[in-house]
Amino acid sequence: MKSLADACEGLSILAVDMPIGLTDAPRPGRTCESLARALLPGKTSSVFPSPCRPALACSSYAEANATSKKLGAGLTQQAFNLFPKLRELDALLRGSPRLQCVVREAHPELAFARMNAGKPVLSKKRRPEGFAERLHLLERHGFPWQPRSLPGAARDDVLDAMAVCRTALLIARGAATRLGPEQERDRYGLPMNIWF
Repeated sequence: MKSLADACEGLSILAVDMPIGLTDAPRPGRTCESLARALLPGKTSSVFPSPCRPALACSSYAEANATSKKLGAGLTQQAFNLFPKLRELDALLRGSPRLQCVVREAHPELAFARMNAGKPVLSKKRRPEGFAERLHLLERHGFPWQPRSLPGAARDDVLDAMAVCRTALLIARGAATRLGPEQERDRYGLPMNIWF
C-alpha cells in the first residue's frame, strides 16, 4: 500500500479531509472549525470537533474518550475511528517541514458550498438526490465523473475526494479561502486552518 509520503511525491499541493494541527484540550477547539460551522448552516454536524492531542496518543476509544472528557469534552467514536490515519498524517507533517507547505486541510462540504454560490448543499450525499446534486456541481466546475465502483471507496467518498481536489487546485492558483488565522499553530508548529 502506498504511504502518504509517497502520495505527496512531486505534488505542489495535496488537500486532505483530515484535521491538521491539534489543540492540547478539546475546548475551545480550533478557530477554523468554528468558522467552518458558521459557513454551513444546516450542515454544521459535518464539521466534527477534532480530537485533542492527548487523546490522539490513546490506544482505545474508552481511554481516548476519558482523556478528552478530563480535559473538557468527550470524543465521538467517529473521530476515534480516524486515529490511525490522523496519527500517520500528524507524524508525517511533524517530521517534514517541506510537506507542511504541500499538505493542506480541506473540507468537502465547504468545497461544495463554494461550488454552489456559497450555499451549503443540504441534501444528504448518500441519498440519490444529494449524490446527483454534488455530481452535477462537480461537473459544472470541471470535474465530470461517470460513477462506478472503486475498490475501497464508497461512491459518495469519491465525490468528497473530487471536491477536495478542486480545493487543492484553488490553493495552487492562489484562489482558495483560508479559515483561521495564518499564525494559528499547534504546539508542534502545524497550522490550524481549513481551506476551501
